[in-house]
This record gives sequence, structure tokens and C-alpha cells, in this order.
Amino acid sequence: MAVGGVAVFPADTVYGLACDPTTVEAVTRLYALKGRRPDKPAAVMFFDVSLALASLPELGPRTRALLEGLLPGGVTLLLPNRLRRFPLASGPATPDTLGVRVPALTGALAPLSAIRWPVLQSSANVAGGPDARRLDEVPERIRREADMVLDGGELPGTPSTVVDVRAFETTGAWRIVRQGAVLEDDVARIANEVHG
Repeated sequence: MAVGGVAVFPADTVYGLACDPTTVEAVTRLYALKGRRPDKPAAVMFFDVSLALASLPELGPRTRALLEGLLPGGVTLLLPNRLRRFPLASGPATPDTLGVRVPALTGALAPLSAIRWPVLQSSANVAGGPDARRLDEVPERIRREADMVLDGGELPGTPSTVVDVRAFETTGAWRIVRQGAVLEDDVARIANEVHG
């Protein structure tokens, strides 16, 4: 990925595609593999919560505590991005928002936690298509054209829950954008503990 490659990899939810989030050519290739519109945002995945926090020092204390409470796990958080970090992931329509994901890597996936840099990530499917629970469910063209393909066996198969927490710091407000691997009640419990 350091030279613009795209990888198919197993996460804690479904198979994903990953590339360097700062390389235009890599992001363009990832989007082309999926057939995804170039104006749609993607998430930045970190493989350690402390790395995510270190990369986003401007987050307020409540938002940081919520991030630590929900991650790692099957959640993608939509965070305020006033400094417009990772602009290729945010997209032109939402430059002040950044999707952040930190997977829970256990068992066969644990070695991925050694990755010390973020990646732009999206599910390893054709845009709008079904999520891949097994490597053979990743479309053959995507597997063939990716630069690296990692087989993590069978995954849970439910994508991450997407939670908008952009207003959480000031108002405690949050909302589920897409229900997925983590239940809304679990998000609510942690949000209430953090915000009081």
C-alpha cells in the first residue's frame, strides 16, 4: 500500500478494501474497483485506538472518551473534521466530517494490529452489492485486480454500525446512520456514560 496498492483484507465485520488514504492514485483505484462514485466519502481505519486519538488531537474530551468507549469494535464514527484531515476520505461534499473505524482484531485477525498507519477502507464489494463474509464472496474481478488479498476465513458478515457523533462534544447528540454490528442500545449506554 505504501506504493499506491489496494488490498483485500478481513476485518472484524466483513471483508474490506484498503489503500493509502493520502495517495490520489490509490484512492481512485479503490473506488474504481468497487464502481463507487468518487464523491462518496469513505472511512479511515486505524488498527489501534491510541493511533486514532494521536492523529486527531483536536477532538474534545467527550468525543475522545466516546471513541475510546466504542472502539475497537464494529462501529464507524462520523467525527467533526474542522482541520480537514484525510481529505480524500471525507470527499468534496463532506470535508468537515471524517469517518473513523478501529476494528477489534482477535484470533486469526490479531496480526493486523501490528499495522501502524491508517488506511482508507471500504467494503470489498461492488457499490451497493452484498457484503462479503468469506473471501470467495468478494467479487472475482476485485480479487484479481487487487495488489494483495488476505484470507481471514469466515467473518461475522454484518457491516459496522455508522454513528454520527459530530455534535456529541457540545450537545451529547448522536444518531445511527446505518444499523450494523453494534446495537443502538449499546451505543446509547456508552454515550450516556460519557456525556452523563
